[in-house]
Amino acid sequence: MQSVSQRLSAALLVAFASVAGCGSGRVVLPFALEGAALPPAPVHADFPTHADAIRGISAVIVRDLELPLPKVFTAYVYSGREGFERGLVEDANVSPVRAAELSEFAVGIGKRRQLLLNDEGGAARGREWYRLIAHELAHVSQIELAGGEGRAEQWLAEGMAEWVAFNVLERLELDTVANRRKLAVTGIRNHAALVAARLDLETLGNPRGFTVRHLREGSLPTYQLAFLMADYLITRDGAPRVVAYFRSFERRQDRHANFRDTFGQSLEHFELEVLAHLKSLVR
Repeated sequence: MQSVSQRLSAALLVAFASVAGCGSGRVVLPFALEGAALPPAPVHADFPTHADAIRGISAVIVRDLELPLPKVFTAYVYSGREGFERGLVEDANVSPVRAAELSEFAVGIGKRRQLLLNDEGGAARGREWYRLIAHELAHVSQIELAGGEGRAEQWLAEGMAEWVAFNVLERLELDTVANRRKLAVTGIRNHAALVAARLDLETLGNPRGFTVRHLREGSLPTYQLAFLMADYLITRDGAPRVVAYFRSFERRQDRHANFRDTFGQSLEHFELEVLAHLKSLVR
């Protein structure tokens, strides 16, 4: 990870362009990290444009959370589901079948040096929109660290992205991590995995398995479960250790070995440990 001082020497310069393609309602926002200092984080943020929101949230992620973002990335904002689905195919090279599946439930996707967002009706603003931007920017950061997509544990990628998003909202004074943690504990109280006393991280660890689980067991509680597991790991070992885990995939693409070498225990051992922790939270 670059040092804070190095990141503070980078400016977020935004070129805004409304680009034709993928039908109407598609806006392309190129971003570059160069020049002077990053802008200060706004308080009680009410960003006037999507470009302002992405720029301000990126600044919080890089400066305050010390997570790297690519020097250059592009955001695409679509005005509806059809445009979003088409954009996944034409802008992000997602297969048509996968794009159709994703557009059914997702309103944002973080790809390698790409951020794709569905602003249905052009009215998206406020806390949950900013949470979505932060969550997907976290995925952009993870992919940059790992040198590719879908390499790390998916439950950890999603849980850490939620952790990043909630910390961003806290720094913008729009919510608190403690409140989101409390809501997550309530949300997973009757989650199927806790009832069965089996998290099955092997399935939750790959993108397809995670998708199947959250479609079957509920999107919100599954993401809350992932957040609480990631929150536990980050609290126990620190965010820099989790960053090191993602970076380990540049050298070796082995989910089990990289987890064991980074965190000092097997995935199976961690599953038992975090299951006991989750049970203690919901008692």
